[in-house]
Amino acid sequence: MTSAIYPSLKGKRVVVTGGGSGIGAGLTAGFVRQGAEVIFLDIADEDSKALVEQLSGAEIPPVYKSCDLMDLSALQATLAEIGDIDVLVNNAGNDDRHKLADITPAYWDNRIGVNLRHMLFAAQAVAPGMAKRGGGAIINFGSISWHLGLEDLVLYETAKAGIEGMTRALARELGPDDIRVTCVVPGNVKTKRQEKWYTPEGEADIVKAQCLKGRLLPDHVASLVLFLASDDASLCTGHEYWIDAGWR
Repeated sequence: MTSAIYPSLKGKRVVVTGGGSGIGAGLTAGFVRQGAEVIFLDIADEDSKALVEQLSGAEIPPVYKSCDLMDLSALQATLAEIGDIDVLVNNAGNDDRHKLADITPAYWDNRIGVNLRHMLFAAQAVAPGMAKRGGGAIINFGSISWHLGLEDLVLYETAKAGIEGMTRALARELGPDDIRVTCVVPGNVKTKRQEKWYTPEGEADIVKAQCLKGRLLPDHVASLVLFLASDDASLCTGHEYWIDAGWR
């Protein structure tokens, strides 16, 4: 891909959650290419350290901080240690499959915790610093899954639907401080993790259902996120932005 460079992102302080692998790694690499100062949070040590090594030759190499987003005290402490930032990308999530009959109250709390709760508290933690810096961008990750009603994802889809509502509410609340809040809604993105759920035949069915027949990759998603984080999107807030090749 030939990607745009946004001068407004150079030197910006960016935090990406779940930035060590999959879509997150594409986001981390994308911001690094822009000359941003990237700190990414993850618990996948092996993948995260490999990514840091891969990007070590960059003008501003990324920094990896191991942080369990389920532990809100650890998340808040990590963000306080990082200090004021310009961009937060709430990417981390987990789409483990589950049946309705198997859901327990504890599993409900776990799935909402890993897919939704940390996004709100991360936004809460960074918003005052963004306001001090004159504004910023918070980009939350939704999912096409609940729009399509995919099987075996009741709690994941519930959380992802909530993220779109949270995005609109935060955009209204933080707008006076010139903090933009948007939501990216990816289709099926080809990552190592997604290979766990889809056979080659299943992937072919997804592409067949897309209007465009290309396979979505993390770099495609990163391109949209970089635009939304840049000053080029200075009046974009409160809405969802889809990148799904027209999957219906």
